Amino acid sequence: MAVSRETSAEIRKGLGDIWLVGLGLIPLGLAFGLLMTQSGFAWWWTPIFSTVIYAGSMEFVALNMVLGGVGPLSAAVTGLMVNFRHIFYGLTYPLHLIRSTPGKVYGTYALTDETYAVVSALPRSTRLTGTRLMTIQVVVQLFWVVPGIVGALVGGIIPPDIEGLDFAVTALFIVLAYEAFQSSRDLSTVITAALLGIASALLFPGQLLVVALTAYFVLLLARFWSPRLDNAMGLDI
Repeated sequence: MAVSRETSAEIRKGLGDIWLVGLGLIPLGLAFGLLMTQSGFAWWWTPIFSTVIYAGSMEFVALNMVLGGVGPLSAAVTGLMVNFRHIFYGLTYPLHLIRSTPGKVYGTYALTDETYAVVSALPRSTRLTGTRLMTIQVVVQLFWVVPGIVGALVGGIIPPDIEGLDFAVTALFIVLAYEAFQSSRDLSTVITAALLGIASALLFPGQLLVVALTAYFVLLLARFWSPRLDNAMGLDI
């Protein structure tokens, strides 16, 4: 079926919007695929994770939870805490521009930090279309899934006795946390997260991640609802 000139133009605009951000996903996808096979999974589990879960950092967390035998309730609570922000994304994301029902379903499923950030950063005068939005979301997922498969295939030929690869997830989250701190410069968030993590490890060692995330999430809500509390806790540097 031939694609109209207008549709082709909107696809090109979507590609222009997202290609630079998409390139930044390649090393993360490669790292995830590598970790999957180095953790004992067959390479084809990588696209399954990246399609069924498709939540970036949550995929790394899910991998650790599967390996650690975390129960379904704890996994569900952790997933909610990690990805709760997507509820707020959905309130302002222009999903109504996508006309077809399958397109709306995919648009809801494929709403990620990257797509939301790119669409939100476009000038207010930009005339968005459903085709352009779908292009952005499809390309972002391809930039994540395809490098993941490549990483998994490469990981399958790397000797399993190489040390240090199991620290890759920890290193990844340290880098992500550092970049987030660089953008906010709020030292209180770092101190609060560290204290909650230590307290959870001491009081609830078997449910450290769930308890720490839940407590931190409640504290963030309290700071959002109470500007006075937020100002009192703020420690910008």
